[in-house]
Amino acid sequence: MAFSYTNSKGQQYFLHRKDVTLKNGRAQTIYFFARDIRDGSLDAVPAGYKVVETERTGMPVLKKA
Repeated sequence: MAFSYTNSKGQQYFLHRKDVTLKNGRAQTIYFFARDIRDGSLDAVPAGYKVVETERTGMPVLKKA
């Protein structure tokens, strides 16, 4: 089951991971939240990260712990 987070506005988001290649050719893993479950959904928050909510929009983001 995908990790879900419900923000203060009552909206549910699911955590995802994607491996991307930057313009300089370096590979990097990005984490993002979406309202639906897609490919790359994660079951838990990665080690060393925590979920915080942006003040203005209420969107959840990952922050290093």
